[in-house]
Amino acid sequence: MLRTVRDLFRYNLEFALGAILILIVFGFAAASFFSPYPPLDSYVVPPDVPPSWAYPFGTNSRGQDVFWQLTLAIRNSLLFGLSVALMSRVLSLLIGLVAGYAGGITDRVLMTINDTFVVIPLFPILVLFFFMMHDNMSWPMLAIAMASLGWPYDARLIRSVALSLRNREFTSMSVFSGMSTRQILVEEHLPYVLPIVFSTTLNNMNWSIGLEVTLSVIGFTNIETPTIGTMIYWANQHTAMVAGIWWWIFFPVALVIMTFLGLYLLSVSMNEYIDPRSRLMRMGGGA
Repeated sequence: MLRTVRDLFRYNLEFALGAILILIVFGFAAASFFSPYPPLDSYVVPPDVPPSWAYPFGTNSRGQDVFWQLTLAIRNSLLFGLSVALMSRVLSLLIGLVAGYAGGITDRVLMTINDTFVVIPLFPILVLFFFMMHDNMSWPMLAIAMASLGWPYDARLIRSVALSLRNREFTSMSVFSGMSTRQILVEEHLPYVLPIVFSTTLNNMNWSIGLEVTLSVIGFTNIETPTIGTMIYWANQHTAMVAGIWWWIFFPVALVIMTFLGLYLLSVSMNEYIDPRSRLMRMGGGA
């Protein structure tokens, strides 16, 4: 594993750039544990101070140091994206592997459910969920709601791999040797789909962080929990751009763009490593 990462970092420019960007983002998140200010307190520093040596990213109209507030916001956004990605990976793995291996009526039922979730409009559903749970809206509840909607595309991809694995000789040998269905799926088939799971996890983190930012900016989440989206929400509430407090919006937007680019580059490079044909297709398309 370490050798693979080293080779990717050395020979794959996209992976190297993505890794550097994500390391910077994780560095910001790790710095939150050393913040000198309580995370939810306001007016602990002079408000509306532009970037300076004392306050590298300036301060906002709520009397918060933007740098330290941003470290906590990106940490929460990353944890949110990772939580959604991991929960939805469990669903996609379970449904994809079972449908692909079982086939027949089980496959048809599971794929019918899968395709139903594919056509559900996610954003209106999440907005409706916010209005239903407005008084009790919390970060974990939103993560569970998004995870329950973010698995179907990847489940279908995993199913396609499981369908091919079902007809392999080693699967037949596993059945004849007396292995249970659970053992075959976990011990024989799961290792083949783990690289796909890793790549789709990065994509799902991008999707969930982006959707959380969108919902937070328009106030459809718990705005008291510091995230990149809620930072932009409060900046808009205080008309930061009109008031000339550009740094309140610029730095959160720059950091979330860095996060998106880093995760995207890592996902693309990992996809090329898993399936070299994707690299050939890109080169052919460029030609």
